[in-house]
Amino acid sequence: MRGIEFHNREKEIKAIRNILDTKPTLISFIYGPINSGKTELIGHVIEELPKEYVVFYINLRGKFISSYKDFVRALFKLEHEKKDYKDILKALSEVTLKSLKFTGIPVTEGVLDLFFREKMYEDVFEFLEDYFKKIADNKVPVLILDEIQKIGDVKIDNYLIYELFNLFIRLTKELHLCHVFAITSDSLFIERVYSEALLQGRSRYLLVDDFDYETTNTFLEGHGFTDDEKAMAWQYCSGKPVYLLELIRAEDKKRISEEMLNIRVTQLRDLLDYLNYTKPRITIGEDEYAVEKEDIVDILSKFVDAEYIEDEGLNRPAKYFLIRANILFINPTRGIIKPQSRLDLLAIRAVMKIRK
Repeated sequence: MRGIEFHNREKEIKAIRNILDTKPTLISFIYGPINSGKTELIGHVIEELPKEYVVFYINLRGKFISSYKDFVRALFKLEHEKKDYKDILKALSEVTLKSLKFTGIPVTEGVLDLFFREKMYEDVFEFLEDYFKKIADNKVPVLILDEIQKIGDVKIDNYLIYELFNLFIRLTKELHLCHVFAITSDSLFIERVYSEALLQGRSRYLLVDDFDYETTNTFLEGHGFTDDEKAMAWQYCSGKPVYLLELIRAEDKKRISEEMLNIRVTQLRDLLDYLNYTKPRITIGEDEYAVEKEDIVDILSKFVDAEYIEDEGLNRPAKYFLIRANILFINPTRGIIKPQSRLDLLAIRAVMKIRK
């Protein structure tokens, strides 16, 4: 099976390694458009880390998380040995960890049962703090939560995400125990996080975007693309890795490019037709707002002559709807909105011109 090799992310790798080479001080959020290679990037960094690092990588993608218990089950990995809470911590201090990479934090059923008692998240977070303290005696722990937005709306007494952020702040800024990376492709979630007073001065934001022009050309050249094929690939797909893979696999690259664009045009036209019959509702704060078709069209029409627009003065329900539909991407650190991909930009322009 042919896949895309890891390619030219030196700038992002250097930024992450610079973080890991110093003591933990801030929560690191890694964000970007969908399918821009965030998970692949962090996986590459993990594989290249020296032995003094112990990585706990937890991917929430594809996991149903609607409650505290769902989150705890996603966070931990059950072991079959019979150990209690103190035995697990004691074992960490007595021996060198045999594995340096985990897909969950190892616990036994007895410990997991403890976390489901009345105190709930306080038990979990107390355990995690003690757990990382023990590891930090000999190693450098790194906690990575991929697709962290999956728990954004889970509630306990308060929203679980805020309790988790408080734990992250304690692990990084206060105790300097553990590096924490939170990865998301949900730009509305990162906008919400970016505006939170709780995290100001306690977090950093690393954008993993699609490849730029030079990187895309070099990459495609390595796969035998001619100059005309490289120009065509950039015209249709820009530097979106997942689309470039489709072209690499294709015999007739022009036909596949046009098919991908036609699919996006059809989907967008169908969405606008759908809005003739219904008004979706978007929750902002505690209130619900109807999404009006004319507001959707007003935002999309701005991309006929622009590749990105300022995130200012736009109808908020319509903006949220388009971002949640993965048509648009918001970069809160720059205050701009752009289509999720070049294909989306071309589709928007095609549909808007037809409407004129």
